Amino acid sequence: MSMRILVILFCVFLMNCEDKQSQKNSTESTTDSLMIREATQPKDTVIDIPKPEYPYLTKDNAMEFFLQYEKAHKENKVRLYTDFGNIDILLFNETKFHRANFIYLTKQGYFDNTQFYRVIENYIVQAGSTDDRKVMRKRSKIGRYLLPTDTKRGFKHDRGVISMPSSDIDNPHKLASPYEFFITLRDVYQLDGDYTIFGKVISGIEVCDRIAKVETDDGDWPLQNVYIKKVEILN
Repeated sequence: MSMRILVILFCVFLMNCEDKQSQKNSTESTTDSLMIREATQPKDTVIDIPKPEYPYLTKDNAMEFFLQYEKAHKENKVRLYTDFGNIDILLFNETKFHRANFIYLTKQGYFDNTQFYRVIENYIVQAGSTDDRKVMRKRSKIGRYLLPTDTKRGFKHDRGVISMPSSDIDNPHKLASPYEFFITLRDVYQLDGDYTIFGKVISGIEVCDRIAKVETDDGDWPLQNVYIKKVEILN
């Protein structure tokens, strides 16, 4: 066999090897490209939108909700951090719906940045309302409901008890406004039977006395806002 033929055969062999290597590289490149596309291609996924942890409360579901809520949430001591100092309150287990309501609202952060909006020296300081739009929006998300009176537990409106005012709406049964409360600064037994006592101040009654001395307008609203900066559960 001539040298020329050997050279030709060798060249053909090299060309075949290069073609196979090229095909291999092409296949690997295509595979890599597919893998990259698959990795970056968005997959069809179902977005699980979390449901609210608690329902919107109304007159139809609030009582059943608090009946179940109070069984799992037995806390009964809270601390109010105010502009004038701290007030510690013991919530009575006997008035379970009102205790559960207060604990629930505390855990929802409702009372934070609310105000003492009615103060009368040597009588009461009343809190839980506000002119802050952020707090009002929070209130509207929690619900619109009232609580029935629970006045036959043997409690009296002694100095330092916490009680729940009735709503401003036409309310012959004096259903309680769940977002508000008042603390008595002296014995006011004329309120017995109309408003639900659901706790008492165990520390900081002197803070309430100081709040009650601030200057107010004709509606007993302090001329300089007195805030509850935060309410915290102690147990």
